[in-house]
Amino acid sequence: MAAKQLLSGNEAIALAAFDAKVAFGAGYPGTPSSEILDEFSKLGGKAQWSPNEKTALENAIGGAFGQVRTLATMKHVGLNVAADPLFTIAYSGTPGGLVIISADDPGMASSQNEQDNRRYAIAAGVPMFEPADSQEAYDLLFEAFELSEKFHQPVLYRLTTRVCHSKSLVARRENAVAAPVPGYTKDVKANVMIPAYARIAHKNLRKKLSDIAGLSEISGVYTKELTKGSELGIITSGISYQHCREAAPEASILKLSLTYPLPENKIKAFAGKVKRCVVVEEGDPILFDACKAMGLNVEGKAEMYRFGELNVERVRRILNNDLSAEPVPAPGKPPQLCVGCPHRKSYEALKALNCIVTGDIGCYTLGVLPPFEAVDTCVCMGASITTGLGLRRALPEADARRVVSVLGDSTFWHTGINGIVDMIYNKPATGHVVMVLDNSITAMTGLQEHPGTGRKLDHTPAEKRLVIEDTVKAMGVDNVDIIDPLTEQDKLRSVLAERLASNDTTVIIARRPCILGAVKAKSYEEAAKGENK
Repeated sequence: MAAKQLLSGNEAIALAAFDAKVAFGAGYPGTPSSEILDEFSKLGGKAQWSPNEKTALENAIGGAFGQVRTLATMKHVGLNVAADPLFTIAYSGTPGGLVIISADDPGMASSQNEQDNRRYAIAAGVPMFEPADSQEAYDLLFEAFELSEKFHQPVLYRLTTRVCHSKSLVARRENAVAAPVPGYTKDVKANVMIPAYARIAHKNLRKKLSDIAGLSEISGVYTKELTKGSELGIITSGISYQHCREAAPEASILKLSLTYPLPENKIKAFAGKVKRCVVVEEGDPILFDACKAMGLNVEGKAEMYRFGELNVERVRRILNNDLSAEPVPAPGKPPQLCVGCPHRKSYEALKALNCIVTGDIGCYTLGVLPPFEAVDTCVCMGASITTGLGLRRALPEADARRVVSVLGDSTFWHTGINGIVDMIYNKPATGHVVMVLDNSITAMTGLQEHPGTGRKLDHTPAEKRLVIEDTVKAMGVDNVDIIDPLTEQDKLRSVLAERLASNDTTVIIARRPCILGAVKAKSYEEAAKGENK
């Protein structure tokens, strides 16, 4: 082994992708996954920010059809956006290796829900790995690609916040991995999922999953058993394994690294060796339910431990069947818009006009908090426009004219465009007003680029910069107004009031660069000028 490095889980995956000769990675930034492709690019890997997670996964699928190794990265809710291609590619499979990173956020540190994406593996029929630390994040990525290439199946790679962002030592592989030779072989029956072919593919998929489960029964990598005493046995996976080691050093532990499909015989054998067997898992009781379905006499965690991240103390409480109230954590500083954020003036205008604001995902979501308290709904990326359209159609006219949809520039390119199409095609009687708070960057997730910045993932100039006003004008929006919310506050309020009173479709672009992003952008522009000299 080479010298060890101190890496976060995200950094370890980036290094593994580089060492595994991944041809390219595609994704959309979302905490806690954002750093993976940035780090992969810095190492010399080819990476791109796609407009959204669906397009990212489809790019990766296309590359895998070309028989190379590809990576798609996203946070847990991003997989909702990419679910359509996921379920179909599980049937058809790909000739090349395809690994899909899903970074879950138990406790919702930066998310609108804490869904457990292990359910996607079961629903779609996709094998899934769960690393427990940075070393496993590195090592298991090689296993995931090997499994994908062996069975020509996509593999889900589920991380959680603690694995993504915690650092531990990582030993890098010394033996180089050969890069696959790109190419294309026509195979219509395998790659075109019309019903006649998909029925066959579905049966083939179930057979592959059975074979993979068989591999897990004999693999020392997919599952690992730590044998201690026979009094207590713990079945666990992912970061929960680390907590269990510390909370119950006397326990025997069956750690599942491949958590779908499960090695039923190995699990049954382990449960039979111990007097008391407890399933410890973060999130939903997925492993517990599977064990109960096998007829095993196992214990799970109480409902109160389903919420939020686990830690050593919470695992001790689970093992002790402690149902007393947990200590209330000390209140942290609530998130807020930066002091100089241009979004502040936009929300002041919306609040002054008593607007009903259908919001979206991004920095501007913080407009829901004091002192603004100006956001009324927030569902998912791009939903601001379509939710606003629904409200316009449902409310009496006076209230309908108060509805404004607010989203950001990155979100506009992500899924906002579809809402604009709906607004024009199914125009409400009162029209509609959309405000794009354009700060010229993907700010909340770490100042990443998007199609409107004119720069690629590595911050070098893109071939073209997409322009929001040009796009919506071409789509047929009646009014397009571009206003600086900081220097044109009065104009913003007067234009907003005028557009709300009309029956037109309107897009108001409140454009002012993010202060933090502007500094970065200037350095990128200077670097590009220096390279062009």
